[in-house]
Amino acid sequence: MDYFLKYFLIMCNLLFTVLGLLILALGVWGLISKESFAQEKISSIGTDPMLVVLSVGFLLTALCLSGCVGALRENRCLLKLFSATVLVLIAVQVIVAIVAHTLQDQIEGNLRSGMLVAMARYQDDLDLRFITDEIQSNLQCCGVDNYRDWEINIYYNCSAPGVLACGVPATCCVDPLENGTVWNSQCGVGAQLLDEFTAQSVIFLGGCLGEIFRWIEHHEGLIGIIVTQVLCSEC
Repeated sequence: MDYFLKYFLIMCNLLFTVLGLLILALGVWGLISKESFAQEKISSIGTDPMLVVLSVGFLLTALCLSGCVGALRENRCLLKLFSATVLVLIAVQVIVAIVAHTLQDQIEGNLRSGMLVAMARYQDDLDLRFITDEIQSNLQCCGVDNYRDWEINIYYNCSAPGVLACGVPATCCVDPLENGTVWNSQCGVGAQLLDEFTAQSVIFLGGCLGEIFRWIEHHEGLIGIIVTQVLCSEC
C-alpha cells in the first residue's frame, strides 16, 4: 500500500471515528435525558427517534474503525469490507438523490404535511417538539411557510384561552435570551398579532420548509467534495 495513501486513509477514518463516537454519545445522552430506559417507557423505546441517531453513530464508528485498522495493519479483508461498504453507501446516496429529484414535489408535500403534524402535536410529543425546536433555532425560521402557521396548534391558536394564544415558540425568536443569560420562553407571545414589519425584529418570519431545501442546495457542493474524496481514496 502506498505510504501516503495509507496514512491519509488512517487519518480520515480516525476523524470520522471520532465523529461517529460523538453521534453515538448524542444518541445515548438523548435516550438518558428523556428517561427512555425508565420502566414505564421501555416498552415504547423502539419508536424513539434517538435510536436512529444511536444506530448512525454505531455504524459510522464500526465502519471507520474497520477502515482505520485495515489500513494500519494492511489487512486486505478489512480493507475490502470497508471499500465495499463505502461503495454501497455511495450507490445508495446516488439513487436517493435521483429519486428525490424525480419526486421532489411529492417529497415537498409529504414534508410539509409532516411538519404541520409536528407543529399540531408540539406540546404533546417531546420528540416532535425537540425536532421542531432544533430546525427552527438552527435554520432561523418559524412555521412551515411562515410564522402564522402556528395557528394550527391549539395552544397557539388565537382562540385559545391561555397565555400562548396568538404566539409562537421561543425558538422562533430572533433573540430568545433577550441579551441576557436566561432563556425567555415567553418571547414569542402575541407574535401572530404583529404585522410583518413589527414582527421581523422579534421573530423569524420565513418558514422552515424553504430553509430546509435551501440548506440542502447550499451544501450540495460540500457533499460532492466529500464523496469525491472518498472515491479517490478508494481508487
